[in-house]
Amino acid sequence: MKSHASTLLAEVRTFRQNHPDVRYVDLIALDIPGHFYGKRYPIEMLEKVAAGSPLKLPQNAVLLGVQGGLFKIGDYCFNDGDPDANRRLVPGTLKPVSWESQPLGQMLITSDGTEAPIEFEPREVLAKVLERLQHKGIHPVVAFELEFYLFDKKLDNGLPQFARDPLSDDADDQPNLHIERLSRFSEVLDDMAQTAKDQGVDITVITAEIGPGQFEINFGHLDDGMRAADWAALFCRSTRGVALKHGYRASFMAKPYLQYPGSGMHVHVSLYDGAGNNLLAAHQQQPLRHAVAGCLELLPHCMPIFSPNHNAFRRLGATVNAATRASWGFDDRDACVRIPESDPRNLRIEHRLASADANPYLVLAAILVGLEHGLETKHEPIAPLNEDRSSGTDFPLEMLDAVRAMQHQPVLRDKLGAEFVDVYCENKRQDHLAFQQEIHAREYRWFL
Repeated sequence: MKSHASTLLAEVRTFRQNHPDVRYVDLIALDIPGHFYGKRYPIEMLEKVAAGSPLKLPQNAVLLGVQGGLFKIGDYCFNDGDPDANRRLVPGTLKPVSWESQPLGQMLITSDGTEAPIEFEPREVLAKVLERLQHKGIHPVVAFELEFYLFDKKLDNGLPQFARDPLSDDADDQPNLHIERLSRFSEVLDDMAQTAKDQGVDITVITAEIGPGQFEINFGHLDDGMRAADWAALFCRSTRGVALKHGYRASFMAKPYLQYPGSGMHVHVSLYDGAGNNLLAAHQQQPLRHAVAGCLELLPHCMPIFSPNHNAFRRLGATVNAATRASWGFDDRDACVRIPESDPRNLRIEHRLASADANPYLVLAAILVGLEHGLETKHEPIAPLNEDRSSGTDFPLEMLDAVRAMQHQPVLRDKLGAEFVDVYCENKRQDHLAFQQEIHAREYRWFL
């Protein structure tokens, strides 16, 4: 514990030396809907926390709904006195924030690794899954890919407007995959990439996607699943900030346009043993088939994680590469679970179902539980789409059905934690019901 504190203290002091103009640091963590919450600390107080002073925030901050409100979930929020819970600083995450008007820093905090971690905190859920896999001698290597849209900074009566082409000032309203779009928006994209790198995120490939103003950015592969999820979370925060600085609005909303492709979170996962051997490639790739079968079996029960809001369900089955059934295939982008072409050393799955606005910690936890379940049960998967284009099993396409499918699934309750499953499902149920408590103009047009 002493060496841990001294490492953190050294990190804070080095940061202060390198950034003497920074007076405050945002201490941030991801809540259940995937939004950052936290507190802004004077840099002097952060040094005290790094030296061992307690860091406490309300436990129920993790339970906030998508609009920031609190829901009654069991005894939480209204019958528990709103207690504080200990958090700790995440080493290596203290970085400068360059998109604000004043010098600022930020650092991740978490309850995992504390004496009493919060069972339903997303980072703690993933930490338990990774720890269990490590004890089994299974070591994931993970890489995220995130799609997002750029919009004009100003909304039009609450509706998004196409991003303006900085060269012509025309609306970038033509869907394409042209490399020229990367050139036209290079100033903001380059800043996004460099800012992410300044946060410690390994940015690799940048792609202009099919939708107007839509892009995808890939991250490097990591043998630390938690850090890979940290990267995805931090990238979303910095990308939104950089976009605003350049006069745009960046959004990871799953389906901003009905007529154009939605934005997904694609996750590449391979599994290795302690000697560095790819477990999925052993025995003529039989473990790969078992792992796929496990993912597909649990996928219908994980839909509230992969599609975490009403809008995310709009993405499913719409336009291209968004399935409505649990399926798999070799190098097939219509499949929920794609097996990219690779050599045995790099054999992996690419899980393509989650929306870009899903919680990366929970998405990765759900995928890993599916792989783990498959390796344990050793079932054969259904036919791949390469052999049968109609292959697949149904999954829920509405939130309340999805919540019912998740809440009582025994494997998820065991491997993700029963307390987490109950809290998460009720959070999603309450968010969905709250979303319905507003009459939209279309209802008046149809029924008045």
